[in-house]
Amino acid sequence: MARILIIGSGGREHALAWKLSQSPLVKSVLVSPGNGGTDNNIVENEMSEHAKKYQKVMNVIDVPSDNYESLSLWCKLNEISLVVVGPEVPLADGICDVLAKNGVRCFGPTSSAAALEASKEYAKEFMVRNGIPTAQFKSFKDADSAIAHINTANYDALVVKASGLAAGKGVVVCETATEACKAVKDIFEQNLFGSSGDTLVVEERLYGEEFSLLCFTDGDTIAVMPPIQDHKQVYDGDKGPNTGGMGAYGPCPQIDHKVVEYITNHVLQVAVNGMKNEGKKYVGVLYAGIMLTKDGPKVLEFNCRFGDPECQVLMSLLDSDLYEIFTQCCKGSLNSSHICWKNTKSVCIVLASSGYPGAYEKGKVITGIGAGNQNPNLKVFEAGTKLDSDGNKITSGGRVLSVCSTASNLEDATRIALAGAEVIKFEGSFYRKDIGWKGLEYIKNQPKLTYASCGVSVSNGDAFVHGISSIASSTARKGCTAVLGGFGALFDLAAAGYSNPVLVSGTDGVGTKLLLAQGSGRHSTIGQDLVAMCVNDVLTHNAEPLFFLDYLSCGKLKSKIATEVVHGISEACKLAGCGLIGGETAEMPGMYANGEYDLAGFAVGAYDKKLHTPLPRLNEISEGDVIVGISSNGLHSNGFSLVREVVKISGCNLSESAPFDNNCNLLDCLLAPTAIYTSLLPVLRSGNFVKALAHITGGGINGNLARVIPNGMCAIICAKQWEIQPVFGWLSKVGDIDFQEMLKTFNCGLGMCMVIAKEGVNAVMENCRVRLASSKLNAYVIGYIEKSDVENKVIVNDFAEALKNSWDPNVTEVDNALNLPSIGNSEKPSVAVFISGTGTNMQALINHENTASSSYTISLIISNKANAGGLKKASAANISYIVLDHKNFPTREAYDLAVHEVLMKKRVHFICLAGFMRLLSGWFTRTWRGRIINIHPSLLPSFKGMDAHKQVLKSGVRITGCTVHYVTENMDEGAIIAQTAVSVEIDDDVTSLSERVKTAEHQTYPKALDLVASGQVQFNDRSNKVTWLNK
Repeated sequence: MARILIIGSGGREHALAWKLSQSPLVKSVLVSPGNGGTDNNIVENEMSEHAKKYQKVMNVIDVPSDNYESLSLWCKLNEISLVVVGPEVPLADGICDVLAKNGVRCFGPTSSAAALEASKEYAKEFMVRNGIPTAQFKSFKDADSAIAHINTANYDALVVKASGLAAGKGVVVCETATEACKAVKDIFEQNLFGSSGDTLVVEERLYGEEFSLLCFTDGDTIAVMPPIQDHKQVYDGDKGPNTGGMGAYGPCPQIDHKVVEYITNHVLQVAVNGMKNEGKKYVGVLYAGIMLTKDGPKVLEFNCRFGDPECQVLMSLLDSDLYEIFTQCCKGSLNSSHICWKNTKSVCIVLASSGYPGAYEKGKVITGIGAGNQNPNLKVFEAGTKLDSDGNKITSGGRVLSVCSTASNLEDATRIALAGAEVIKFEGSFYRKDIGWKGLEYIKNQPKLTYASCGVSVSNGDAFVHGISSIASSTARKGCTAVLGGFGALFDLAAAGYSNPVLVSGTDGVGTKLLLAQGSGRHSTIGQDLVAMCVNDVLTHNAEPLFFLDYLSCGKLKSKIATEVVHGISEACKLAGCGLIGGETAEMPGMYANGEYDLAGFAVGAYDKKLHTPLPRLNEISEGDVIVGISSNGLHSNGFSLVREVVKISGCNLSESAPFDNNCNLLDCLLAPTAIYTSLLPVLRSGNFVKALAHITGGGINGNLARVIPNGMCAIICAKQWEIQPVFGWLSKVGDIDFQEMLKTFNCGLGMCMVIAKEGVNAVMENCRVRLASSKLNAYVIGYIEKSDVENKVIVNDFAEALKNSWDPNVTEVDNALNLPSIGNSEKPSVAVFISGTGTNMQALINHENTASSSYTISLIISNKANAGGLKKASAANISYIVLDHKNFPTREAYDLAVHEVLMKKRVHFICLAGFMRLLSGWFTRTWRGRIINIHPSLLPSFKGMDAHKQVLKSGVRITGCTVHYVTENMDEGAIIAQTAVSVEIDDDVTSLSERVKTAEHQTYPKALDLVASGQVQFNDRSNKVTWLNK
């Protein structure tokens, strides 16, 4: 069993000891120096039954906690399994570094990682580098400069912070610039914080709700704790000077899960990743002090340990083994942990000595701790306490102890904590009686719980139904009135002409095609997809679709969007000849995000068993029967999870022309609605020639046609007999999807397949042409039935060739594994520079090429614009150039293929983008992956994309710069090769900032190209990072 040493003496350390002692894996918890609460000489009647059960805690006085080498030896001699460090000073001083070096496991960050708390200046600069939202700031080492900044800053420079550690008291929040200037003078002139105040950070004052969010981390994975709000000021109503903390409570009801999720992803995880990337892997507890401003959450500070009294609240809420969590963090296996928290609230009230946070007396006898601990919902954690020579518990600090309660709600938790504080007495004691008031006020002001307040508006739903009633009524047909609003919908089969009906039902949805519709705001055609998927299935049984019902579920009903969807459904019902007689619209907040919806449809049709023959007639299908294919309208509604991935790979913009169809943008092509084939019903019911009809949906041609082929038979079809639309060829080429996967996923140009008696082919084909004329769909004789004992019931011949030919092979036939020119040992690599404008960065590369230290040769300049100013510079430098105007090429891929061919002929090894205003296609960046570099005018990963300088100035950061990075499919996300920082001045505008960054670019880009060309850095394709081969 484990023996644990805790370093520290406060309420935080008592809470940690209390929680660790509950672990069945822990034998004993030693605390140095500890306090009266962790002293094993506690008087018996001062202990609760719970405390007696977990009496594993004791103080140790012989621990050399100030000498870390000696401490390492002590831990080994005393068989310490884990050292837990409470306060920040030892962490900043490197206690974990020394213990780890000597083989002693320690929970907490290294000294370099603890700089997030130890240096406010470092923390602020780190946040800026990593794009973590925080207040504007500037650092100073003298009073005059700081005061001048306070008086001239374009933000409220009213927060003054000592950069170093100051026991939680090094921050002065001011109301006016005069107060802030005085704080600066006092800190510098009176040396209030010693060396910790040698550097001051002057910061923008933020306004909003302040709280803390902490996480456990192993340096990779984080596990977030509930949000906690502490009370820093000494008196009720947040009056008086700041303290180390007069109380805390949590979880905060006013901090919702979306805010917590945002901070988790954009602050805590980013910080942990950033520290790792900077070679300072962070292990331990990371504390983020947050201000929830009108512009969203912003970080006030990072701490490298538990807060006090936040820790007491968190330990009261934790429902998992703390020792296991600490161990998993140290081992790097936190991702395997499932941490549980109690579904309760906790309130912690600190009892302090008279005079705190100023001078106070010690040695006051304390009573009532035992009485407080008798309450199972209360725990007294001690801080400034000790035992005197007579065994009395006496005060020894400013914050003496904290009374921590738990209850099912915040009101009860507050009441229990106040009652507990009341029974504990010592001379001069005082405490705040309003801990948790902001949370209580929030709860009080919340409207009474209603269905609407939970996100479901019955009145909005009723109004929506009323609004679409006329739309549904327009679909009325014989047999139904299509009137909405009843509990059920009626249909009169006799009125529809069926005396001996057999009902046929079908149900389906639209799938992830919905994501394209929702993401683009295009909802008008998705209703036809829904109706088509259902009525086409019904049609395959020779049934006439009679009526349709829809089901629309959403996070929040948006009437305009829902009406657009239902209008599309009604228009499709008219095409199909069925009535929209009912449906359901369900608001389900929490199930769907705001703006998301899902659709399901239900169609019912019929045939007359005395007049019509049901399909399929499997027992009549025989050798020699003919297969007729009916064309599709494109992708229809299947395979869109794969489609969306291919679009992502391609790098294509949905709003631009489709690579396979210049007459249509890509989004329109993908959203083309599923064809409705009910016009074929007379074909099915004429001449008794049609033996089976297969709807080609999910499962593709192979999977669906096989459903109507009897055992012992096989369908032989030839893909050259019908038109495969170019979209399918494009998907296959760009996504590198093999033809078998295409056949079992997509319709590949066929929406329906019929099995027809041979003698009826001519009649059926002529009938199909007549019935399909208005829909612009076609019928093709594509194959035949033959006897076969093979398991595969469908054989598609010539499909690979037909698929390849469906889209211009000269545009897409690029082998991504093509061998690019290799670099000889004695030659300088050849570089091509792509430009669209003046080519100032190109000129910088040319200038460096002519120096003795250059590792590259620029052999070619390529521009997409004939009037690019950089071409004159290339000519002046006697460098070959070529103009390839993108407007002369039908698609992005065609242009990139032409560029690729030029590069191969010139035996170019590397490509530098220097103001090239064209997006490269996905296959081009993959083909040249690790060979293309670009320079971006910001310190990536911050401020990606266009208008980087505007983004920088808008954010208020004080540091920007430039980044040279490898180019990948995702914009500005390739591995970083080199960066140069540039300060952002107060009076900067886009022009002035751009000029200074451009100067940095001209210095940085040639150096980065040298690194790449010389082989000192290489692109690691698997990790998307740079590998340094010669540091």
